[in-house]
Amino acid sequence: MEETISSIKTRIREYILEAINIPDLGDDEDLFVSGIVNSLFAVQLISFLENSFKIEVNSEDLEIENFKSIDAAAAFVVGKHPR
Repeated sequence: MEETISSIKTRIREYILEAINIPDLGDDEDLFVSGIVNSLFAVQLISFLENSFKIEVNSEDLEIENFKSIDAAAAFVVGKHPR
């Protein structure tokens, strides 16, 4: 994978902030517990990840732990790309 974890986080953060204005969003902030993200936005986030990073999210990937924060989503993306 050519992108660094930092650039992946930046792209995910930009996507989230386009939809939800939270300027002090931390990379490890739980988007679901805080109420920032609802289930509809989670689906949109998954679609964004698939399209932006050319990955496929399978049914077994649909664990909240994979998408609960910017850190988690970036780690998920990295994990989907073979080294």
